[in-house]
Amino acid sequence: MDRLHTHVQRLAGDIGERHVWRPSALVAAAAYVEQTFTRYGYAVRRQLFQARRVTCANLEIERIGTEPERPMLLLGAHYDTVPGSPGADDNASGVAALLEIARLLPAAPPRSTVRCVAFANEEAPFFASSEMGSCVYARAARARGDRIALMLSLEMLGYFSSRPRSQRYPPLLRHCYPDRGDFIALVSNPRSCRALLKFSRQFRAHSDFPCQRLVSPAIVPGVGWSDQWSFWQAGYPAIMVTDTAFYRYIHYHSPLDTPERLDFASLARVTTGLAAAVAALA
Repeated sequence: MDRLHTHVQRLAGDIGERHVWRPSALVAAAAYVEQTFTRYGYAVRRQLFQARRVTCANLEIERIGTEPERPMLLLGAHYDTVPGSPGADDNASGVAALLEIARLLPAAPPRSTVRCVAFANEEAPFFASSEMGSCVYARAARARGDRIALMLSLEMLGYFSSRPRSQRYPPLLRHCYPDRGDFIALVSNPRSCRALLKFSRQFRAHSDFPCQRLVSPAIVPGVGWSDQWSFWQAGYPAIMVTDTAFYRYIHYHSPLDTPERLDFASLARVTTGLAAAVAALA
């Protein structure tokens, strides 16, 4: 839990809002992610690209599998924010989980390669554009012929509430899910349904943290609003792991998205469950 708090505090508390209009902050966030991966014993590869004439970087590390013919597992989280928000939940929480999962992966090589990528430029105006970091990455992966069994997009993992009616939903869905925002959600499009079911079984086998799942077309607001969208476009199975963002968190994309509002004990439980599920699948 302390490591997660340190990561979120560094990104959202010390560096603050980070995007191409604050390029020094975006560089500082990338440097922190790279230094942390390196401290955990990984060699970091940078994928550089241009956005608004600013050099941006996707940062990739991997644990090589013993059976290279098996498709890999890929975890990703974006480290940029919208202008005006320090982005503690969106998405320092996801980056913190990514870093901690990389640390928690067993030292023994897995059967399948596990790759972790920190993406730049997920937020508007780059979402769904050629300057979106995960779009740049997913297109390159497809061009290389990378075989990806599952991409996990870690998108806002730090806010939870046990208050009645603290959880909202799109129309119709509110009758199918809890009214308390005390769970993590696994979300996929229909083509990724089998991967979602397989991963959710592993998560539930390795964690008692409440977990809900949803298979839905991306037309439902929020379903496709993160880096999994880029991998869907490239034809890869991908799911989003999320605390449901604006359906629960009133400080979404606001100046009040600060570290002290997050539930680090719950974030730690989610992170360890995700790490165990990934290790079991790999």
